[in-house]
Amino acid sequence: MQPIVLVIEDDDAIQGIVEDALREGGFEAAIAKTGEEAVTLLKGRLIAYRALVTDINLLGRFNGWEVARAARDVDPNFPVVYMSGVAAHEWPAQGVYNSIMLHKPFAPAQLTTAVSHLLNGLLAVGSNRA
Repeated sequence: MQPIVLVIEDDDAIQGIVEDALREGGFEAAIAKTGEEAVTLLKGRLIAYRALVTDINLLGRFNGWEVARAARDVDPNFPVVYMSGVAAHEWPAQGVYNSIMLHKPFAPAQLTTAVSHLLNGLLAVGSNRA
C-alpha cells in the first residue's frame, strides 16, 4: 500500500502537478481545497495520512501554517512540506520544527525528495530549525 500524503492546494494546475509528482514518487495523494477541510480530515483520523504538503495561502479561515500546527497536534512528528511563492520568507518564524519549505516554482522531483526525506527521518538541507 502506498503512503497517503494529504495535499492542501487550491490552485487546480499546481494541485495536478503535485498529485502527479507524488504518484510518480510512489505516494498516493489525498486532496483538500481548504485548510478547514484538511484540519477536519487530520483530526478525524479516518485515514492514516503519512505526511502533509500544504500551500501557505489557502481558501478559507486556516492558512498552511495553522494546518501544519493542527497536524502536529495530532502527531508531534508529522512530516510537513510547505509550498509557497510569496510567504516562504515567513517559514523560519511560522513553520513547524523539522519541516521543509519549497519555493514555487519547484521541480516535481524536489517535492518527492522532500516527502521521502521527512518520512525516512532524514533532515533535508533547508529544513526548518534543525
